[in-house]
Amino acid sequence: MIIQPRPFDHADALKLNAQVLREYAERYGDDEGDVTPLDPSMFEPPHGLYLLVYDEQGHPVATGGWRSQERNAEGYSDGDAELKRMFVIPESRGLGLARRILTALETDARAAGRTRMVLETGDQQPEAIALYTSSGYAPCEKFGYYRNYDSSLCMAKPLR
Repeated sequence: MIIQPRPFDHADALKLNAQVLREYAERYGDDEGDVTPLDPSMFEPPHGLYLLVYDEQGHPVATGGWRSQERNAEGYSDGDAELKRMFVIPESRGLGLARRILTALETDARAAGRTRMVLETGDQQPEAIALYTSSGYAPCEKFGYYRNYDSSLCMAKPLR
């Protein structure tokens, strides 16, 4: 498996993003999936990073990114790096890819001077909750687009 930085609007990223949105829609019983406003420029270094994992045949199988956040009305704090679009296709789950992406994103965000990694996940994603908990993330005050949703779970981990 090869992890490579790619623009958020790269064709392979768009393909996996569509797949993760379908999975969110199925898990939460809606037609939209995650509608958090995201712009490709949010993931451009040094203010963010977007990664894709490719298998030995060159097919994209996993994705994840982070974007800089500062204190604002949505509940972020100065120095935050927000984790977005962590996803592994079903056929590649259980290989440790999500943990590898997470580690790479934390390392990059730390190098960019970010002080805390934050994420929002949902109560219908037990695999994600287990990954984040086992990686040192703890519940935190809610933030972001879904902060007023009961199904939303927010977590954070210091990067320093």
